[in-house]
Amino acid sequence: MPQDKAINSSTTSHPEPNKQPAPSQNRELSGFDQRLRSFGLAALALSLCFGIPLWNLIRFSASSALYSYILLIPFISLYLVWVKKQNLPLVSKPIRGTAAAFITTGVAVLIAYWFVFRPRLKLMEADYLAIMMISFLLFFSGIYCLFFGREMLHAAAFPLSFLVFMIPIPAVAVFQIDSFLQNGSAAVAQTFFRLSGTPFFQDGLVFQLSDISLQIAPECSGLHSSLVLLITSVLASYLFLRTPWKRTVFILAVIPLGILRNGFRVFTIGELCVHIGPQMINSPIHHKGGPVFFILSLIPLFILLVVLQKSERRGAKSNCKTVENPNSKLQE
Repeated sequence: MPQDKAINSSTTSHPEPNKQPAPSQNRELSGFDQRLRSFGLAALALSLCFGIPLWNLIRFSASSALYSYILLIPFISLYLVWVKKQNLPLVSKPIRGTAAAFITTGVAVLIAYWFVFRPRLKLMEADYLAIMMISFLLFFSGIYCLFFGREMLHAAAFPLSFLVFMIPIPAVAVFQIDSFLQNGSAAVAQTFFRLSGTPFFQDGLVFQLSDISLQIAPECSGLHSSLVLLITSVLASYLFLRTPWKRTVFILAVIPLGILRNGFRVFTIGELCVHIGPQMINSPIHHKGGPVFFILSLIPLFILLVVLQKSERRGAKSNCKTVENPNSKLQE
């Protein structure tokens, strides 16, 4: 009996005391919080130094039909970092060489602006803001590397890269892109008119229909919708795809999809003018129908995303099946 009592007393379970974080982990958390506060102060100081260009960017974006998306980009990047906050490495030694390279390049951009571009070129507001934002993002990346280092840079590489969309497209590039989209949309609209059997005469970007003449102007190129579609595809590829070449295919699909969408819009407006009346050129579907056609373009983009996701899953399953088990090999 005394022996049984000893056995029972030894097997009695006792509640485990609450586990306290290890001292080393507490030190890592404390060090990370301190670096985070220091980075926040440095980023705030940088923003104050670039206060005028940043304010001009906000004002310019808010009043621009083309660049209104810029106001959302910093918040999307912050959200992406916040989602991954549990996976961020607490220990990450600063990479001062990379930080110095970023900051030096940012200084070089400012020097080039003040001593080369500003006195010799008549820059548009978008050009000036593009140069300022390039310099600002270089400084910001340098500060980030100075406080967080290689591991943190790798962990937040996409949110940092996503900030590139804060840079307005220079005016010369906008002209070239508009021209490309206009001609592409004209070719697509021509194909649709021919398939529908609608009589028309085309002279470059001008379509002469039975009762009206349509011209694909630069503001009708669909550049804004294409840029938003591009940003959407970049974000979706990061969140839902893993294979680099499939991400690339998904993003590049935006180019033909944007041209197809805008050409179909020109065709739709032309058909409405022919079959209902020339007054349809002033209808809401012309002046305010962009969001409708943008949503339509999301449908094939979503289908492509699902197809690429399924192919990734099939590839992952096939890789699991082809993994050889060393214990299953026949021994001679």
